[in-house]
Amino acid sequence: MITGKELVFAALRRETVSRAPWVPFVGVHGAFLLGVSSTDFLKSADLIVQGQTRAAELYRPDGLPIVFDLQLEAEALGCELAWADDVPPSVISHPLQTSADAVHLPPLDFNAGRYPVVREASRRLAATLGANTALYGLITGPFTLLSHLRGSELFLDMLTDPDGVKSAMDWCADAAIAAAGFYLRNGADVIAVVDPMTSQISSAHFDEFVGPYVNKVFDAVRGKGGFSSLFVCGDATRNLEVMCRTRCDNVSVDENIPLVQLREHAAHFHKSYGGNIRLTTVLLLGSEDDAKLDAIRCFDEGLGPGFILAPGCDLPYATPEANLRAVADMALDPYQRDVARVSARASAVDSFEDIVLPDYAAEEAVVIDCITLDSSACAPCQYMVDAAVRAAERASVPVHVHEHKIKNRNGVGMMCRLGVKNIPTICIDGVAKFVSIMPDIDTLVAAIEARHREKK
Repeated sequence: MITGKELVFAALRRETVSRAPWVPFVGVHGAFLLGVSSTDFLKSADLIVQGQTRAAELYRPDGLPIVFDLQLEAEALGCELAWADDVPPSVISHPLQTSADAVHLPPLDFNAGRYPVVREASRRLAATLGANTALYGLITGPFTLLSHLRGSELFLDMLTDPDGVKSAMDWCADAAIAAAGFYLRNGADVIAVVDPMTSQISSAHFDEFVGPYVNKVFDAVRGKGGFSSLFVCGDATRNLEVMCRTRCDNVSVDENIPLVQLREHAAHFHKSYGGNIRLTTVLLLGSEDDAKLDAIRCFDEGLGPGFILAPGCDLPYATPEANLRAVADMALDPYQRDVARVSARASAVDSFEDIVLPDYAAEEAVVIDCITLDSSACAPCQYMVDAAVRAAERASVPVHVHEHKIKNRNGVGMMCRLGVKNIPTICIDGVAKFVSIMPDIDTLVAAIEARHREKK
């Protein structure tokens, strides 16, 4: 009988398989399964091994990440982290004064930060799960790593010093290659280059500032005998073609992107592709029936060879076990899938009539609503909220900034009442102005001040 690992490998080669592989991206959810905090979990090889092993028992995956933490490289390179109980840490300091300064940083030291913890966890998981389960080593993509090192000023550097940014991206690509080698040496089979900040730029900027450098990483992974995936969360619809044009084996996306559209691009470029079970409204906040029906949606849209069923990003900490086990049933048992098509009932549609929007026109201040997944856990969300706060401080008019996290009903309600379809999004006085694309500070300040003049 074919193993789950072999099934994943076949899908990555875009071969016809008996069923689509199932790869739940279990990160800090492993801590939830053990009843410990994310902080304790991500600092302990014992807890990581226990959490991922428990996830393997419960969810019967074909592939599983070793660790889902996009701050490992940044921490080892000197960025300060803020820790929390139910999300991965977030980067709170950016050591580079200019992007071009990246070339003067020391190379990644795999005895620094938490790399020794991850090394031990990787080796132990490879020994216990690796024979039957494809282990994913998740590394921070070059553009997101540079965002961690430089902060939101990176977007201004792209305009004022493009050559400096490109030299920095080349350095970050070398760091990513080193991180990929670290995982491959310690038992990983697939290297997922997770680069969520690329959802915040145009396709032209992707071609100029991202494509050549991620290709360098993908070529290195292939040269070492591994498979590679480009994993981008956020609304990267505009960049689907250029993402599929890179030299990775697989492109994985979240719920912001139509899976049918990705399927068409993947077929054209002969790529494997993965996604895109809805994280919050279904897996975290929905019922077992919601989870079953959304998994069925993915199967219906993910036709043909190369498809891998997966959530759109790192699973929220408190995702109910029952919802993920329901998805596993849909992935592994076609009979149960057929039954669910007939019997499952979607949750009643919530009108959110009790969520009251401010009277924006009557407010003296300009109101900025940032609709996010969670700025403490999602890099694009973090930098978008940071940009809004900094623009509010710089603007010459009164500004109120509010973050609405769609990890709870109020956040989902604000998203629906404001008509926001993709995250992260900045709304100015109730109007979506920057939808899943990062504005530079000057542009955002100008938009705020223009809105204030309109209100007078």
